[in-house]
Amino acid sequence: MDVTFFSVLALGFILGIRHAIEPDHVIAVSTIASQSKKLWHASLAGVFWGIGHTATLFIIGIFLILMKNDIPEKWAMTLEFLVGIMLVYLGVAAMLSIRKNRTPHREHGHVHNPASVNRGRYYKSLFIGFVHGLAGSAAMVLLTMSTVHSVWQGALYIIVFGIGTVIGMLIFTTIIGIPFIMSMKQMVTSKALILTTGAVSTVFGFYYMYNLGVNDGLFNLWM
Repeated sequence: MDVTFFSVLALGFILGIRHAIEPDHVIAVSTIASQSKKLWHASLAGVFWGIGHTATLFIIGIFLILMKNDIPEKWAMTLEFLVGIMLVYLGVAAMLSIRKNRTPHREHGHVHNPASVNRGRYYKSLFIGFVHGLAGSAAMVLLTMSTVHSVWQGALYIIVFGIGTVIGMLIFTTIIGIPFIMSMKQMVTSKALILTTGAVSTVFGFYYMYNLGVNDGLFNLWM
């Protein structure tokens, strides 16, 4: 591995960390972290997001690099549009969650297994990362094609980029989880934080879809 390619990988790692804290990523995972009962649960939510994001980027990225092709603009923007839909769903779900009985894992007279509840959040984080990976595949392939010269270098670059996103999101969800965990015993404050997170996710999701559909012309491309 020559010095130049090592520098490219180092840059990819840094870009991966930066990529993790883009607004749509941060807002989406915050809706999960806001409902975590322990700080390490919030941290793991970020890790699972990164795993799902990296897996999608790797699979689609390598396939497109092998085919020496990229994703058509209309489809790339459509995948981005899915992120907006997801943000609205996560925001609404977060806001509705504060209306439920918040006694420890009890709902409609049934006691829920805490481990099962946490696994559900991890799977949700994995799925969020998967969707974000789909939406980011087009840009990732263009970036990879412009920086590497072979398939194995492309694969390594995407993996290193993915490791950067995992670490970046791990750090972010740990930090964002702190105020939610600290407010857990103060029900009013906890509900206010979750409501705020959900509202931000919902509003940003609608803005995201409007910007893609109207300002960037996605609706015209489909008409």
